[in-house]
Amino acid sequence: MKKILLISTGGTWNKIYNPLNGNLEIDKHSKGLLEIASCWLCTFEIVNIIGKDSLEMTNKDRETLKNTIKKSNHEHIIVIHGTDTMDITAQYLADSKMNKSIVLTGAMVPYSINPIEATANVTSAYGYLQATDKKGIFIAMHGIISDYSKVKKDRTQGKFIL
Repeated sequence: MKKILLISTGGTWNKIYNPLNGNLEIDKHSKGLLEIASCWLCTFEIVNIIGKDSLEMTNKDRETLKNTIKKSNHEHIIVIHGTDTMDITAQYLADSKMNKSIVLTGAMVPYSINPIEATANVTSAYGYLQATDKKGIFIAMHGIISDYSKVKKDRTQGKFIL
């Protein structure tokens, strides 16, 4: 079984309800990912960086992500990322020409509110990395796993499509 690094950057996947102010906020400890990991018969390392909604991500944040990936000894990496700018980050990582298998995924609904979509997307990314040795940048969303350049967020349908 391949060792997989899971990097959580924030995004809707990680949002939790704050009863004190009524807002959804990023859980910077990734409790949802830890909950999933505790149920699986596998291990992966979880690293929390950035902790932002993807609409707030900057190229400085993308550089932090890129450097975290480059410094890692892992060849297979899942990045939990907000869906609104996932494509921009995927392109940024692709331009860095890293010789690794990297899958970006996220969720349109927070794991804390309804874990089905978020879990399915992470599971798809994990299974893909276990099954392939293909290098590159991929997106795993809504049952689709493909090269980042072929997957797009369709805002009218509220899902990712090829």
